[in-house]
Amino acid sequence: MRVLIVDDHPLFAEGLRNLLAERGIDVVGLANDGHEALARARALRPDVVLMDVTMPRLDGVEATRALKAAFPELTVLMLTQAADDEHLFAAIAAGASGYVLKSEPTETFLHLLEGAARGEAAVSPTLAGRLLREFARLAAVDRSDGTVADLLTPRQLEVLRLVADGMLYKQVAARIGVSERAVKYHMGEILVRLHVHDRGEAVAYARRVGLVP
Repeated sequence: MRVLIVDDHPLFAEGLRNLLAERGIDVVGLANDGHEALARARALRPDVVLMDVTMPRLDGVEATRALKAAFPELTVLMLTQAADDEHLFAAIAAGASGYVLKSEPTETFLHLLEGAARGEAAVSPTLAGRLLREFARLAAVDRSDGTVADLLTPRQLEVLRLVADGMLYKQVAARIGVSERAVKYHMGEILVRLHVHDRGEAVAYARRVGLVP
């Protein structure tokens, strides 16, 4: 297995390289950000890229999207310190084969890495439930009207987009010419139709599926 490590923290990257080398895994190079990852991947042709999520210049999600477009057969395994739902779903949508917390025990991490190299999904156990719930939500959408946009009325889409822009309910009401109570009613309907629990989840979900910028 030929591995490229992409992380903007040199101490972590070096430690990970040493750990993998001790296990007989060939680390072909290191990169500090997404731009370097693209250049190194073209030059070194690794089998697996271990990609940090948050980095300067080009983050891990965008770098993964670019890498998978250029090298569809490449396995990208995301590494992160925080269990962030928005990054988790965005990374999987970008083509990542897995999402692993940096706090995982060594043996768990190596097991997930080996699985990813074999083409298996590799997700930290604490995050697997979140992915399953998201897939269940998408399946519910597919079973209803086919597309997410079809689940919402034009007025509900308008309300959701304004809320996503950071407007308060009072401001949304003034913008579209209805009462604040009507805006709250529309948001309640949005939560039910998108199978989410609160406004923040509705906005995050709508962004992931392209309903709002």
